[in-house]
Amino acid sequence: MLDTNKILQLIGVQGYKLRANEHPEQLENTKGDWSELESEVKHCTKCSLHKSRTQTVFGCGNKDSDWLFIGEAPGKDEDLQGEPFVGRAGRLLNEIIFSIGLNREDIYIANILKCRPPNNRDPSSKEIHLCSSYLEQQIRMVSPKIIIAVGRIAAQNLLGSDLTMGKLRGTVHSYGSENIPLVVLYHPAYLLRSPSQKYKVWSDLQLARTVME
Repeated sequence: MLDTNKILQLIGVQGYKLRANEHPEQLENTKGDWSELESEVKHCTKCSLHKSRTQTVFGCGNKDSDWLFIGEAPGKDEDLQGEPFVGRAGRLLNEIIFSIGLNREDIYIANILKCRPPNNRDPSSKEIHLCSSYLEQQIRMVSPKIIIAVGRIAAQNLLGSDLTMGKLRGTVHSYGSENIPLVVLYHPAYLLRSPSQKYKVWSDLQLARTVME
């Protein structure tokens, strides 16, 4: 039988190594308690973002889903409602999810950061590093069959890459030691500004469905 890496190579999956976590003690319980993790996030003061947030945005959806969508950071609406991808961008993401025969309740959605950066600026590398253990635990607990990285910042940080979106999308990548297939989508906020690019998202979704099938 072929091993996992050889199978991935045969279907054209581009492999990436998961960056080592510098605090392995934070990941001891890979199938830990969701309420405990959510409480830890809620009371987190690791970086300065806790000073300006309205509330943390932990994640939402089906914790047993095969599909895990990961965005970059909460925006204003998310900070107010405590849920990822709400407002106009969230409604468009719902349509994207529906186009592959799923509803928002069928998948799990999380972010790289759990707090909103002021004025919706890009997250700093320090903020991402300090928040990374929370997302890593979520990924392990969901144990998805595929990860959808939504937007440039999410994709670059999950893959440890500095490639542009144009080079990251359209390819099946591999995340972590378990070689979870990962597909990159343009962020809904970008699509609202550039609706002519929506056809690329449809193409990438078909790629993701092919992997799942």
